[in-house]
Amino acid sequence: MASSYTIHPAKAAPTLKIPKGASATVSIIDTTSRIQAPVGLFMHPAIPGHEHLNAPAFSFLIEQQKSGRKILFDLGLRKDWQSHPPAVLKLISGPGWAMEIQKECGRYFAGKWVDRRRGSKGASFPAYPHNGESPLLESDFVGREYQEIDFDKGPTHKVGNYRGIDYFGDGSFYILDAPGHAIGHVVGLARVTSTQDGDPEDTFVLMGADTAHHGGEFRPTEYLPIPKDITPSPYVAKYASTCPGHIFESIHPRKKAVDPFYHLHDEVPHNKQQADHSCGLMQEFDAADNVFVIIAHDATLLDPRVGIEWFPHGTLKNWKVKDSDNKARWLFLQDVTQALE
Repeated sequence: MASSYTIHPAKAAPTLKIPKGASATVSIIDTTSRIQAPVGLFMHPAIPGHEHLNAPAFSFLIEQQKSGRKILFDLGLRKDWQSHPPAVLKLISGPGWAMEIQKECGRYFAGKWVDRRRGSKGASFPAYPHNGESPLLESDFVGREYQEIDFDKGPTHKVGNYRGIDYFGDGSFYILDAPGHAIGHVVGLARVTSTQDGDPEDTFVLMGADTAHHGGEFRPTEYLPIPKDITPSPYVAKYASTCPGHIFESIHPRKKAVDPFYHLHDEVPHNKQQADHSCGLMQEFDAADNVFVIIAHDATLLDPRVGIEWFPHGTLKNWKVKDSDNKARWLFLQDVTQALE
């Protein structure tokens, strides 16, 4: 983003070096999961008026074009969420939590179960009920193969500053090592247009999973300061179409909006140091004009102004043509507008 458009000069972001490859067809699925959770459980410092996270859960269907092979990245929540193991229910049944799930995405897609990375099985298996502390249910694995991804055995590729495994072998979809949130946490990078396939440029979707839980956890940055003018407006009560960016600096905890509004609480991730590092890698991708970063629970994508074409009615191929990344990027600020009043 050019510095003339931001309230503070933007620092040049690291150049992303992504191997050449084919494109994949990527559809984003609204799993119909709706979660309400206390902000203070995940993030700090507190910002007046923003007490609850109101989050959807997205899933991604990725198809290799030449073979038709498919992978589902993230599954959303189970409809009968009360059936979760006690280790999970202890968290999501606490004060300030609420769940509403209309459909269960995973029930519509059968096939191989590919888990995260090496170490996940040892940390969570045996599953519940044999292991009363496990967050996983044994019944979810019946009739499915279980396969762990091992970044240490390779072969791996350097994708930006991530370690990545080329899932289909043609550069269309990478599973990237992003530890911290949980043992074995990964993110996905799909190439949705490719010069190799005759497109004008290579563009990507980074599926950030639980690297962050809210846009304010990884935005703004020194690479992407808040713009002088924000369109579409995150503060429609006072600015119908375009909102001045400088007004949000007054409620920024450090009064200079070149780093995120929120930080992750130390006790939330499995490893806070790794989680912060993984978030930093995602911020580098967020600063690239050919990458659309989508975290698993980003409610701003539900805003019609962003122009998302949801499964089964469309794909993410044309996100850059529609400017969906820029339209969505600052809408998280709507959650903190009460602090301006």
